[in-house]
Amino acid sequence: MINLLKYSVPFRSVPFRSVPFRSVPFRSVPFRNLNLKIILPSIIGQSGLPLRKLILPLLVSQAVRRGQRALRLILLLTLPFFACDPNSGGPVYFHDTDIISAGYSHTAAIKTDGSLWAWGSNDSGQLGNGESGYDTSGNPKFSSVPVQVGTDTWKAVSAGGGHTVAIKTDGSLWAWGNNDYGKLGLGDTTDRDTPVRVGTANDWVAVSANFSHTAAIKTDGSLWTWGQNDYGQLGDGTNTNKNIPVQVGTDTWKTVYTGGMHTVAIKTNDSLWAWGYNSDGQLGLGDTTNRNTPVNITGTWRTVSAGGSHTAAIKTDYTLWVWGQNDYGQLGLGVGDTTNRNIPVNITGTWRTVSAGGSHTVAIKTDDTLWVWGQNDYGQLGSNTKIYSHIPIRIDKGKWRRVSAGTVHTVAIEKNGALWAWGDNDFGQLGDGTTTGKNTPTKVIHSTGD
Repeated sequence: MINLLKYSVPFRSVPFRSVPFRSVPFRSVPFRNLNLKIILPSIIGQSGLPLRKLILPLLVSQAVRRGQRALRLILLLTLPFFACDPNSGGPVYFHDTDIISAGYSHTAAIKTDGSLWAWGSNDSGQLGNGESGYDTSGNPKFSSVPVQVGTDTWKAVSAGGGHTVAIKTDGSLWAWGNNDYGKLGLGDTTDRDTPVRVGTANDWVAVSANFSHTAAIKTDGSLWTWGQNDYGQLGDGTNTNKNIPVQVGTDTWKTVYTGGMHTVAIKTNDSLWAWGYNSDGQLGLGDTTNRNTPVNITGTWRTVSAGGSHTAAIKTDYTLWVWGQNDYGQLGLGVGDTTNRNIPVNITGTWRTVSAGGSHTVAIKTDDTLWVWGQNDYGQLGSNTKIYSHIPIRIDKGKWRRVSAGTVHTVAIEKNGALWAWGDNDFGQLGDGTTTGKNTPTKVIHSTGD
C-alpha cells in the first residue's frame, strides 16, 4: 500500500489590512539619511512628488526637535502609506481567491478574474510554468510563491499527486505534471510541464485529481475516469490502468471526488456511490472488500470528499458523516477513539462543506466557522500545536468560505477572499515565500515586494 502521509498588484487593489503593521520594516522610513538642507528647497520648488513623499521629511524634521515620542506618533500616522505601497519592500498578499485545491505537495488556486495560479513542488512540472526536475544540488524545483499558469481564464482546478488538472471557461479540460499510470489522460505516461489539452471536448464541468488517478464530469452528467486502477478505483468494472478517459456506466452525476485509491461520487438524484480500495472501510459499505464498480451508500447527499483512506460527506440535511481509517482520529469521533469505521458515523452539528486530507479532516459549519481534526505532525490542523485531535476543534479566526485539505497541508479562503495556508511547507506549498512549516494559518503572498 502506498503511504500517503508524507513523502505587481495595482496600488488600489491592496487593502491596508492585508499588510500587517508589524510586517513593514522600519527601514521603509529612512529618516536618518535625509539631508533637509538639500531636500526642502527641492520639495518646495519641484512638487512632482506625491503628497506622502512631500510631507514625510517635514514631519521628521519636527520629530527630531520634539523627541522620540513625537517621532513614534508620526511613524504611526505615515507608515500606512508605505504599507499599502508595493514599492515599500513588504509583501503583497494573495487576494480575491475563488477556488482552491491542496495536493500532495503543491497547491493551485483560481482568482475571481479567472486567472490560475500554482505553487509548491515542481519536480514533475505540476506548476505548469514550463519548468520541472531538480536543481544543481539535486533538490526538486519548487516555487514558494504563486506563479500564474498562462494567461487564459479557468473555472475549475484540482491538485493531485504531482499532477494538476483544470477546466477553462470554454469547457476544455487540461492536464500537466506527473503522468505515472497515465493519470493525465493524454494516451501516454510522459510527464508534461505545461498544460496539455485532454481530448477535444468542450463540455467539462467538474474534475478531481488525487495520488494516481483522475475523474471528471461533463455537462451531460456523464462520469469519466483515468489513471491507476489496481484496486478498481476507476469504477469501469476492470482493474486495468487507463491513460485516456473511460466512462463509468451510463448514469448522470453531479459531484466526484478521488481519494488515495478510492473514488466517491454523487448522482443527480443525490445518491452517494463509492468504489476502489477498501482496506479500512473507506467505501462505507459495511465491509473491507474492494469494488471496481460503483456501490450505493444509503441516504441523500449534498457533498462528499475522499481522503487518503477515509471519507467524509454531508447529507442534504447538512449533517456530517465520516467513515474509513481512523488511526489518527481523522474521523473526529471522540477523544481516544482511533477505531476504523466501515459505515457512515455522524458528527454533531450542521455543516456546509468538508475536505478529507491525507489523514486529517477540515470542515466549515453553516455559521461559517472552520473546524479541524486528525493527524497533526506537520501542523496541518492549524491549531498552534502538533498534537493530534480526535475531535473537531475550531480555528478561531474569521469567517470562512472554502477549504481544501492536502496530504499534510491545508488551505482555506476567508469570506473576504483572503487566502490562508498551514502545515508542511518543505516545497513552499503554503505560498508564504518560505519553506518553513506553519502550525497556525499564514497568509499566502502574491509577491515578496523585494
